[in-house]
Amino acid sequence: MFKVDIHTHILPKNLNKVTGKFSDSRFLTIGHVDEASAMLKKDGTEFRKVDCNCWNQKERIKDCDNTQVDMQVLSTLPALFSYWAKDDECFLLSQFLNDHIAQICREESHKFIGIGTIPMQNVDYAIKEMDRCISKLNLLGIEMGSNINGENLSNEKFQPIFEHAEKLGCSILVHPWEMMGQGDIQKYWLPWLVGMPAETSRAICSIIF
Repeated sequence: MFKVDIHTHILPKNLNKVTGKFSDSRFLTIGHVDEASAMLKKDGTEFRKVDCNCWNQKERIKDCDNTQVDMQVLSTLPALFSYWAKDDECFLLSQFLNDHIAQICREESHKFIGIGTIPMQNVDYAIKEMDRCISKLNLLGIEMGSNINGENLSNEKFQPIFEHAEKLGCSILVHPWEMMGQGDIQKYWLPWLVGMPAETSRAICSIIF
């Protein structure tokens, strides 16, 4: 059986090349601890420690071999969506992240395929980057958050994005994030066990009903 892992996030090792230029401290930056791990920072504080397989595709291939995974679908970390950011800055960051994923997929096409991220807070920019992802970078789809700055995906302002994706035959991975009720579910892994499934359900219901 050919096994494909569709939920695998990655980020560029040189992330600070872009996010370090922005004045808003909410952008993620990466501080390398050693060759095996790094600490992501946000708002000047430690956000999350990640292993080197989060940026090193050779380590990912080893992981795939160890877990009998034939292929991974690469996507960016949801924390890098940055829908709250200025439109042009999010657009620039999206391009940087998508270029990185596309490069890895070209170098290791036997093991990785990729999907891009788009600046959902600006419909024109989102469609423009979607076009680039599909026609130029040869990515197979896009990833988007389950809500955009608190707005459901059913909001009419996002309809042109979905229509354009259908026109292109562009797959969409909706990833739960910024879960509702986060203040009440901080313990016991509830953000992941309860928050993410609930957020995914909200996104599904907002679109189909």
